[in-house]
Amino acid sequence: MKLTELSKILKECGVVGAGGAGFPSYAKLNEKADTIILNCAECEPLLKLHRQVMAEYAYEILYALNEVKIATGAKEIIIAIKPNYKQAIQAIEEVLPSFENARIGLLPPVYPSGDEVVTIYEVTGRVVPAGKLPIEVGCIVYNVETMLNAYYAITENKPVTHKYCTVTGAVKNPVTLKLPLGMKVSEVIKMAGGTTIDDYEIVSGGPMTGKLTSESDVVTKTSNAYIILPPSHFVVQKKKANTQVSVNRAMSACCHCGMCTSLCSRHMLGYPIDPTSFMNALSAGATGNIKPYLNTFFCSACGLCEMYSCFQNLNAQTLISVFKGGMRKGGVKMPEVQMAPVDPLRSQKLVSHARLTARLGLTQYNKNAPLNEEEPQVKQVKIMLSQHIGAPCEAIVKKGDKVTKGQVIGRASDDKLGVNIHSSANGTVQEANDKYIKVTL
Repeated sequence: MKLTELSKILKECGVVGAGGAGFPSYAKLNEKADTIILNCAECEPLLKLHRQVMAEYAYEILYALNEVKIATGAKEIIIAIKPNYKQAIQAIEEVLPSFENARIGLLPPVYPSGDEVVTIYEVTGRVVPAGKLPIEVGCIVYNVETMLNAYYAITENKPVTHKYCTVTGAVKNPVTLKLPLGMKVSEVIKMAGGTTIDDYEIVSGGPMTGKLTSESDVVTKTSNAYIILPPSHFVVQKKKANTQVSVNRAMSACCHCGMCTSLCSRHMLGYPIDPTSFMNALSAGATGNIKPYLNTFFCSACGLCEMYSCFQNLNAQTLISVFKGGMRKGGVKMPEVQMAPVDPLRSQKLVSHARLTARLGLTQYNKNAPLNEEEPQVKQVKIMLSQHIGAPCEAIVKKGDKVTKGQVIGRASDDKLGVNIHSSANGTVQEANDKYIKVTL
């Protein structure tokens, strides 16, 4: 398949990154690539879906990867996966001989091995330059579910209408589900048997990078998990942190020990991000040297600095994200920087996945969440028109229109980054505006 043809298919079928911010998959395709990497790290505690989907659909996922390899002219496929994902590895090994120049690349069982910059380094030894994309070192990285969606788009012209999510934490029956886009979170929780506690908060995504959400929120193309936790839980309290209080605490309690920088995953690869210098400058109100502030552009927002490293329980990553967002809003550009060498002690500083799970107080919730692909019965879906990086789609249906599952209801602009949005159910459009489309079954 030619690159232009594959690009068109992925855009029209709405395929985006299903494990992160939702970067449109067609936009990653590039003939400069020599290596296509499948990211099956799934390094956040409690999440199960990628390894489960890999174990069930290894052939389909590798088929899609191979099509990407052919279209771009790349030389090699690497499946980046942790050695403890035994069922997934077994499934891969059974189909691997069917594909040329494809191999398994084992990742250490650490966090954040799923950060694509870290993944690339672990399986190729290449360091992506600060502020640049993986293609700068000849790599394209896709995650597991993204490639499964690409397979259906390539072979059946089937668009993205559903999302795999792990539902876990304080629920009766932790489970990984295949959910229609637009399904309410409250209904998702019921499919896990409901909660085991009366008062709770919901984390959408992983405990490290996820955000607090509500039962009225809906499933999107980037939903990965819903974790139910008590309001007093450490993870919840961190996500509720008040910015001004966090600044005041930094000014009064930061001892500048350097642990946040020492264990920073990007800093260890030579990136100039330095949480210690940032916290020092912020707490002192120092503005003479702007480098600590500008270097926040290179933070991956993995959260290790505030969720694991800091003895004083300060919120470095939260403050870095607020500051970085303010600079972007103000039009400040990412600086050109020099990379430092990879930390020679890096391998001794990596944060064990098991240790992180325990430190976060999540060991009691680290239970099996079996995959259940049974189609849930819903009465209505609320499908958002912005579910990915880039421009939102424009609704092309109106109230009263009959729609079918898989039908395009939101059209991406031809001259802007974006992909089409499709109905996840058969039904009647109840409401359509510039934010979402409600379909009643």
